[in-house]
Amino acid sequence: MTQESHAHSQSIPLGAEARVERTVPFEWTIASYNASLPPVLSTPAMIGFMEHATVVAIKDHLAPGTITVGTRIEVDHLKAIPAGSIVTATAKLIAHHGRFLTFEVEARSGETILGRGKVSRAIVEPKSFETKAQSRKKS
Repeated sequence: MTQESHAHSQSIPLGAEARVERTVPFEWTIASYNASLPPVLSTPAMIGFMEHATVVAIKDHLAPGTITVGTRIEVDHLKAIPAGSIVTATAKLIAHHGRFLTFEVEARSGETILGRGKVSRAIVEPKSFETKAQSRKKS
């Protein structure tokens, strides 16, 4: 990470937040993995949607040419909802230490809290991130 992008990460305001909403598609349900299970929102899909909210919360504050990637997830999945339900995910930046960011996240359907917790992300430059990832590939 360049000195400039590191300095820019410090300008991401605590409290930056986002709210995203979507109707739960069948592909987000546990039934899409295993037909013997009910078509309710899966934990991985809920977490992925929460992570999407974290990206939206800070996208306008990132230095040009940088992105964030997930580093830690601490989320409780509390309630189930079926495909076709509307889910809303929110994310709020609560801490940053250099290039590392921590968000409070929540998923709801109406007044029902489906899940909540924390998601951590790191600011990276995509080219060097991909190069490092590729270097770990086994031939």
